[in-house]
Amino acid sequence: MKAITIRILTPQDWQPLLAFELRNRSWFERYIEPRGDAFYTPHGIQQHIARYLTDHAEGRWFPGLMLDAAGAIIGRANLKDMDAQAGVAELGYRVAKDQVGHGVATAAVTQMKDIALRQCGLHRLHAVVTEVNLASMRVLEKCGFVSMGMVQPEPAHWSGMQLVNYQCVLGLSAA
Repeated sequence: MKAITIRILTPQDWQPLLAFELRNRSWFERYIEPRGDAFYTPHGIQQHIARYLTDHAEGRWFPGLMLDAAGAIIGRANLKDMDAQAGVAELGYRVAKDQVGHGVATAAVTQMKDIALRQCGLHRLHAVVTEVNLASMRVLEKCGFVSMGMVQPEPAHWSGMQLVNYQCVLGLSAA
């Protein structure tokens, strides 16, 4: 597994984050909903960061950046829709195209499980992936997530692709 650091997004990250998002836009849009052109501007990315940090301050999000040893952004990892009372959140992550296959996603999911349990007090995570994102499915399964089948109600989909729901109970599963 590759050594990475995950830390909270800050307002000062807007320029490297914008560069990262622009560099990987077409790669990401193969697997996640497009964000629209307004996102890919200085103002758009600054608004995005501000919204995520507000949600973080209110306990609804953990907006993380994945950094390599030199401090460069190589991915993003988030806990969203956090419900402290129920102890659940949705895990989302994405890795730069040039980092795929180097253990970055596995390292990130492992760290995010630890953050969810130890820092956020969560005991269950779920994640949703498109049916064609086999690499992400393998990462989730390697890290102790179990497929719960297609997202319901059917047909739940994005851009014509079915969505698969995964769940993990923290503290009891692998990785």
